Amino acid sequence: MKLYLNDMGVVCAAGGNGNALLDNLVQGRRSGLSKTDCFSPGRSVYVGEVKSELPEITDQHAFYRCKNNQLLLAALEQIKATVEQMIKRYSASRIGVVIGTSTSGVRNTERSIAEVASSRPKPDWFHYKQQQLAGGADFIAQICGVKGPVYAVSTACSSSGRALASARRMLRLGLCDAVIVGGGDSLCRFTVNGFMALESVSSDLCKPFGEHRDGINLSEAAALFVLSKEPGPVELLGIGASSDAYHFSAPDPKGHAVVKAMQMALTDARLDAGQIDYLNLHGTATPLNDAMESQAVASVFGVDTACSSTKGMTGHALGAAAAVELAICWTLLQQSSDKTLLPPNINDDELDPDLPVLNFVQNGQSAVVRYCQSNSFAFGGNNLSVIVAKA
Repeated sequence: MKLYLNDMGVVCAAGGNGNALLDNLVQGRRSGLSKTDCFSPGRSVYVGEVKSELPEITDQHAFYRCKNNQLLLAALEQIKATVEQMIKRYSASRIGVVIGTSTSGVRNTERSIAEVASSRPKPDWFHYKQQQLAGGADFIAQICGVKGPVYAVSTACSSSGRALASARRMLRLGLCDAVIVGGGDSLCRFTVNGFMALESVSSDLCKPFGEHRDGINLSEAAALFVLSKEPGPVELLGIGASSDAYHFSAPDPKGHAVVKAMQMALTDARLDAGQIDYLNLHGTATPLNDAMESQAVASVFGVDTACSSTKGMTGHALGAAAAVELAICWTLLQQSSDKTLLPPNINDDELDPDLPVLNFVQNGQSAVVRYCQSNSFAFGGNNLSVIVAKA
């Protein structure tokens, strides 16, 4: 069964829609990352905070009000017409929703707890659904009026990629005719301070695969797709998933399971590694992840495949990262020119000479883009690789 990503909506610190995002990326702009101590009092760090105006959540859905759901709503509004077409064609009961997230609206919980800790009553605006992992999926279903399966997937940084795999499974099983799928994560103190405790947050702008890389820049984002069997502009060709369970937070240095995920995706897509025109790397800019991933990519793709980590411009959106990076690939495949500018690997640093040599995209580098692959790896060794193609 052929499946297609019929439409896409995205919002992140580097752009409020696909074209704006890609334009900022190919120009190497890092302006979406800014320094603040809002989420880490007493220590300023770079984060990718969405500062643009977001759509308001109406009184009808007041207990869903949180920034996480506003991000999802901003992405949803970009695909609203396609969702309505699918509902008209297949009926609301045949449309599902699967969302990946790691913290949902926990920032509202933090704000509510702060009120109670100051001997004030729990705020009337707080509702448990704001922090519920499935709250975003439920919110989208309520807004769209769809009545198919609705749930969330939470596997840390591969969450929205796993959501895509789940959506594909539902379509193949005949449970749905179309699925609204993607992810959303918003910044909160819990996340920022948690990664600080792991000594994984950079002291500066992050440096993917750089010689002096020292950690991530956390960010927030949402990206949503309409996945169906209805022919569309981008075909979902392959998904590879694996888990090595090597360590709670550190990757297996040899990357065996990561190699397996990439190879599984290629086999599923019936492609050879040499046919991939652009590979979006997980590329968190942590010492261990980049060392592992570069070794794994070199073993599968060698030195020819154009690749980059876009997290040097978007930051790391955790549960939304896989969806955002797939959105970048989706937008690349929509470019009308024969040769498309590719997102460079921006790190304002020298590449680490101790890492395997890869074909990291440079500023101004272009290519004919027919097939894209995107990697997402998570705590606990939860790995995912996705391949999409111009239909």
